[in-house]
Amino acid sequence: MGKGPLITRSELRKMREEEDALLEKQHKSQIKQAKKEYTKQEKEISSFYRKEQKKAKEITKTRSGEQTKMRERNKFLNKSLVIVGVLLIIVILMVIYL
Repeated sequence: MGKGPLITRSELRKMREEEDALLEKQHKSQIKQAKKEYTKQEKEISSFYRKEQKKAKEITKTRSGEQTKMRERNKFLNKSLVIVGVLLIIVILMVIYL
């Protein structure tokens, strides 16, 4: 009794091709999903660092520059105090003698 094979080579080939096609589709969908997640994470990271960059502005002041500004301000205030003191003395003398 010669029975034929249960599954022929052509049927095996078709099944293998279908499985390969199914695996290829799954692989492509996984890659697509991974790319979406990657771009989403990249956007979150870039927005976070953009916000951090806005918070931390560039340093434009220097210690020596600030010290020179303070010296100039002190000179101006000292001069103005001397001038006000002299004017006050003049006013007091005018009130006493006139």
